[in-house]
Amino acid sequence: MCHSQSLRLCCAFFSPRKGTGFLSHLETTRIYNGKTMPKLVLPTRAIQVINTSIYLFHHFGFHTVGVDRIVKECGIPKATFYNYFHSKERFVEICLIVQKERLKEKVVSIAEYDQGSNVKDKLKALYFLHTDLEGLYYLLFKAIFETKLSYSKAYQVAIKYRTWLINEIYSQLIKLKTDATFQDAKLFLYMIEGAIIQVLSSDGADDREGYWNMIFNSFL
Repeated sequence: MCHSQSLRLCCAFFSPRKGTGFLSHLETTRIYNGKTMPKLVLPTRAIQVINTSIYLFHHFGFHTVGVDRIVKECGIPKATFYNYFHSKERFVEICLIVQKERLKEKVVSIAEYDQGSNVKDKLKALYFLHTDLEGLYYLLFKAIFETKLSYSKAYQVAIKYRTWLINEIYSQLIKLKTDATFQDAKLFLYMIEGAIIQVLSSDGADDREGYWNMIFNSFL
């Protein structure tokens, strides 16, 4: 997975630099006891570890995939992993932040920059973006169920993204119906996540198109 665009990781105090065809560095500014600490610069290798681990977490879960498997899959010493990321808890949080920002870029591109699409098309694009089991949102969706107790900061990343997404959905729904409410936007997101569960429980049958028609008819 190659992402040459900058990841705007403001919430987690990240500021990436562009590399040739890939992010060459990822800088993190840590906050400790209210004080800004020096930036930790993560090189290309660290970004590759993040990308590999996102794949592993996506397909095998946050608890099944441990540090031993991560370093084996990535071909790095365990000491290097801890030098980069300090703990698995912090590492899971970083992976979710990276995934969140990649996803936010896609949402903004659909909602704000796709001038050729009408509101229905934009909502449909957001729906299919978030219900794709191989897409970016699925990791954040899994995190809601798998990280709350063990990785609370990572869990908050997923929750904050959902809150942000509800606002983006609302900004579209209000164009569709002038009396649309934030509760409508929440319902829209619940139905998106219901579609994910439906696909997961249907033995591979993908009826997202039919489910979309049901969702959209609810907001006419």
